[in-house]
Amino acid sequence: MNPLTSPRYLKELLSRHGFNFSRSLGQNFLIDENILQKIIKGAAVTREDVILEIGPGVGTLTAALAGQAERVVAVEIDRSLLPILEETLGDFDNVKVIHGDILKLDLDLLLRDALGGRPFKIVANLPYYITTPIIMRFLEEERPYTSITVMIQKEVAERMAAGPGSKDYGALSVAVQFYTRPRLIGRVPSGVFMPPPKVDSMIITLERRSRPAVEVKSTAMFFKVVKAVFAQRRKTLLNTLSAAGVSPLGKAALGESLSGIGIDPVRRGETLTLEELAAISNLITHQSPTA
Repeated sequence: MNPLTSPRYLKELLSRHGFNFSRSLGQNFLIDENILQKIIKGAAVTREDVILEIGPGVGTLTAALAGQAERVVAVEIDRSLLPILEETLGDFDNVKVIHGDILKLDLDLLLRDALGGRPFKIVANLPYYITTPIIMRFLEEERPYTSITVMIQKEVAERMAAGPGSKDYGALSVAVQFYTRPRLIGRVPSGVFMPPPKVDSMIITLERRSRPAVEVKSTAMFFKVVKAVFAQRRKTLLNTLSAAGVSPLGKAALGESLSGIGIDPVRRGETLTLEELAAISNLITHQSPTA
């Protein structure tokens, strides 16, 4: 059993190092062995895997990953955790800890020098406040990850996996599903963390697609359309697209064009599938003089 999942041991460790939890960094350390194993199983970690962990904290998940994977590279933003990680991970020769902010680090350098330029899996217990920016950076920059398995706020995970017509379906759902196949692994109660957060968590795996879910003529235009149709959920598709100015056509002509590809202009954006959003995007790209 991992000693770091023992509240008594963890308290003693943190006290010995004079560590104070940072609310601004969203620090909540996992203290449940079963949840650790769920994360590793959800990520399907093998001896051949290179793992990138973001926010190792005291190294609870890091140590568990190191026992299963070939190599683990952990990026930690909090300098005060570095001496703790040196102690808790000192016996592992396949772990490298890097101090830095994953949103500011040179990813090309990190992936080349620390990960050897190899495909990798991201596995992490992500701070709630920065979950979406971290995930979207790896998705949009098309880094060579094979999967992302993270423990995040339950509501955010549900939005990522939501389908058309549900209250949780939105721009985040479309972006995640454009690049990956999301799979909810399981709910995690707040009581398995120290200190416990005010909300429950969810483990989710995002399996990278070999190509985007739908074919688009312009990825930039696709996401302009997505942003526009979800910006005002209660308005009709035609009104939101017209208001956003994404099409060079007037409102009436745009409405006729939408009808021409079999999409009712008065539908709500939240009912549109990825295929329909791609069709709208490709239509507008074709209409645009700069396309």
